[in-house]
Amino acid sequence: MPILLVGAALVILVAVVLMLRSGRHREEMAQRTADAEARLAELVRMQGEMHGRVAAMAETISTRQAELNHSVNQRLDGMSHRLGSTITEQTKSTHENLRKLQERLAVIDAAQNNIQTLAKDVVGLQAILSNKQTRGAFGQGRMETIVADGLPQGAYSFQSPLSNGTRPDCVIRMPNGAPPLIIDAKFPLEAWTAFREAASPDARRAAGQQFRRDMEVHIKDVAEKYLIAGETQDTVLLFVPSESIFAEIHEHFDAVVQRAQRARVVIVSPSLLLLSIQVIQAVLRDQRMREQAHLIQGEVGLLMEDLGRLEDRTRKLQSHFLAAEKDVEQILTSTDKLTRRGNRITSLELETPATAESSAEVAAQKSVESRTGLLRLRVVDEE
Repeated sequence: MPILLVGAALVILVAVVLMLRSGRHREEMAQRTADAEARLAELVRMQGEMHGRVAAMAETISTRQAELNHSVNQRLDGMSHRLGSTITEQTKSTHENLRKLQERLAVIDAAQNNIQTLAKDVVGLQAILSNKQTRGAFGQGRMETIVADGLPQGAYSFQSPLSNGTRPDCVIRMPNGAPPLIIDAKFPLEAWTAFREAASPDARRAAGQQFRRDMEVHIKDVAEKYLIAGETQDTVLLFVPSESIFAEIHEHFDAVVQRAQRARVVIVSPSLLLLSIQVIQAVLRDQRMREQAHLIQGEVGLLMEDLGRLEDRTRKLQSHFLAAEKDVEQILTSTDKLTRRGNRITSLELETPATAESSAEVAAQKSVESRTGLLRLRVVDEE
């Protein structure tokens, strides 16, 4: 019996314990459920907040992306515009450079054509100078051109005969009855060409001696042919058709130049001949001015007479202006007097305004009656 009681008590105790444990377990389960629900609610709240934040972040990101796209598009547009402008400017610059290059190439082509033409002219000049007859014609042509350009017609002649039967290349007629000036255009170029083209000193020396002899012979012939006392000037011009030849003659052949000066033969280059022609032209101009001096003096006398008449007429006109000025002053004095008198008359008050108005009405009525009477008389007369 006691064992059973003890067993029953143990069973009851175990049941109580189990009941207590189950109650605690339920409380724990309820607490855990409440905690889980609270955590779930918190998670739901946090999830909502997270969704809001994600939505806000997505909206912010989309806004930023739109702004970034707009900024990128603007930058791309600006870069495209700048790139297009740069390409356009570069294209214009390239076209301009190509145009300038074409112009320069055209200038170069023109210069090349000129060089080729000049080379042909040089070859032709060499062919002319290699022939004695053509060389003489070339020197004669240059001399004639210079003379014809500098002097008027009638002041010169070519190949005119002299009293000794010779025909100089050019005869320039001097003013005031002075003898004419003779110009010779021949020049011994063969010896000079040999002197220029000599390769060795001995050949150059021999060519120089030959050129000196030819020049002395030519100077002597010119002096004998063209220096005629009383018929020509006491100086003859020997024309050298090249400035370089003229300079080298004076540099290397001073004895020839001295011999020519003693023979009264002056060696001249194209520039010196032109200067001589200009001097002769000035002399001719002075002669024409002296010839026309008496005409100028007569015209000046007539001009002085006209000037005297103009002075007399100007003085008469001045007297008329003085008289008119006095008349105008008198007229202004009279107008001033009239103005002052009119001002005095207008300053007088002869009637009152009312009386003036009534008198004006009476005068108007009388004027109307008189006009009516005149009309009636006209009608009666017409009838």
